Amino acid sequence: MAGSSELWGRWGDFGKYNARGIKGGEALIQELNRIVHSSQIASPVTSDRGLRARLRYLDSEAGREALAQQGVKPRALKSWTEGERLPNNKSRERIDNAYWQRRRANLIRSGWLKRHLDNNGAGRRMEIYPVDQTQVDEKRRRPGLSQRSITVRYIWNDLVDAYANKDDDLMDEIWDDVITDLDSDYAAYAYVASVGIGA
Repeated sequence: MAGSSELWGRWGDFGKYNARGIKGGEALIQELNRIVHSSQIASPVTSDRGLRARLRYLDSEAGREALAQQGVKPRALKSWTEGERLPNNKSRERIDNAYWQRRRANLIRSGWLKRHLDNNGAGRRMEIYPVDQTQVDEKRRRPGLSQRSITVRYIWNDLVDAYANKDDDLMDEIWDDVITDLDSDYAAYAYVASVGIGA
């Protein structure tokens, strides 16, 4: 991710001294993925129930297109839905990938993800976990890095739009907006171990 080069530059050559972490924008993407996945069909695709539920969810033109993009042929799909045979493990993986592609798109398209995160204007609590410096020589560690917790408002529409468009640069800019509310050492949180959104 290119992102806000001025912000990332303040870390210097990140990881040079064995600090472990990822860009904040990337951490936001991972957390949005977690939120989307937490709304899933509970049964795994490896179970008959989970498989049937995913095939029902994908029973639409867009669903069949998602399956085709994963390499599922119409003939194979027909044999599974009519109960003639069961998909093998590789095919189940393709079905699951198509399901997540459609699920993500539907949660974004319906506006559910924006509404859920905006929380009627109240925003969401965000936990920010700093980079892991346990492998960094003590004299090279950044002092004062601790877990931070803030309430975040007003970014959710832009965040979901960036997520929908897979716009890494905008994710980085949004992360810059989030951490400027921390304190004068906000640049220390340009890279993080992870973030958690209370949603």
